[in-house]
This record gives sequence, structure tokens and C-alpha cells, in this order.
Amino acid sequence: MNGEFSSALTFSAGTVLVCAVTVVGLSSIRTVIRVVAVQGVALGLVAMVLGVQHRDAGLVATAVVVIVLKGVAIPLLLVRAGGAGAPARERRPLVNIPASLVASATLIVLAFVTTRGVARFVGTSAGALVPVGVATLLIGFFVLVTRRRPVFQIVGLLMVDNGIALVAFLCTAGVPFLIELGVSLDVLLGVVVLMVLTRRLRTEFGDVDLDELQELHD
Repeated sequence: MNGEFSSALTFSAGTVLVCAVTVVGLSSIRTVIRVVAVQGVALGLVAMVLGVQHRDAGLVATAVVVIVLKGVAIPLLLVRAGGAGAPARERRPLVNIPASLVASATLIVLAFVTTRGVARFVGTSAGALVPVGVATLLIGFFVLVTRRRPVFQIVGLLMVDNGIALVAFLCTAGVPFLIELGVSLDVLLGVVVLMVLTRRLRTEFGDVDLDELQELHD
């Protein structure tokens, strides 16, 4: 891979990870949705760079699907899931933001330490970026389990999926178009279902904070 493609690939993959860390440091729901939209576009650009480099039309088509679904469609649905009357911020995460940032740094180090062998096995400049995908996946799991608002948990799920997709792109120069399309549509369907449930809970109970719903159940 020549220098221009390598630089573009590194920048795009790095943007995916930077967006994941940025989500951890934010409490504004709308800002988080914008950041995850940027992450979706950056993931699509990773596939685009690899597709152009390898002259793979299927991978270029996959990149377009990723950008449209994860960079545009799903973020718009998340904005609608927030809806009028929904809290604008996550006020009481299970782990506060400074501690969350420290945890994210730890997860990044863990990802780079534990996946060095995989990067060497792949043996390409793209493979050397595999730890970035693993780190994104781990941070996505962290957001999923430490945030109370459903929108944040959907964002965590998206970041997990983005991390898995990034590793697949980097290790194999892409996944078949139909497989990525199917996975993306599954994620889109999951977001739609969660959005409907979130709005129904807000209509019935006025809030969707998981702790308050648990107290109501008790």
C-alpha cells in the first residue's frame, strides 16, 4: 500500500477510535449522536480507501452502504428517538466521565497489547491497525454497560458493531457486500425497535432512566 493510501487509511481508522473516546467524554445526547455519525462516515471511508486501493467494486459499494446507514440513517433515527421532552444530557452515568476516560485509555492499551500478534499475522499496513478496531469494540462495550439512557446504550451497541466491522475490513480487505448489507440492516432494525420502545416508555412513564424504571419495578 503506497503512502497516500496508507495515510488515508490510518487517518480514517484513527478517526473511528477518536470518536469512540469522544463519546465516553460527553454527556450531551445530541452531541454524542453527531459524533457517532462521524464515526460511521469514517468507517465507510476505511472501506472506501481499501476498495479503491484493491480496485474492488464490491468493497466500494459496501463503503457507500456503511456511510448511508451508519453515517446518516441511524443517527437521524437516534435524533428522533431523543424526541421532544427527552432529557438533553446523561446526568448520572454509572461511571463518571473522568473515570470513564481513564478506563478508555486502559482499554486502548489493553487492545494494543493483546492484538499485536494478530497485527503481525496479517502482515500488512492495514493489519497493523487492527488494535484500533478492537479498542473501539471494547469502548463500545464500556459505554453499553455504564450509561443509563437507552440512546447511549444504542450508541454503545453501534460502536461495538463498528469496531467489529473495522477489524473485518482491516484483516481481510473487506467483507462480502451482501454480508455487510445484512449486518447493517440488522443493526438498523435493532435501532428502530429500541427507538419505538424508548418512545413508548417515555409516553407511559415520562422517563427512561434505567435506575428509575428498576425502582418502579421494585
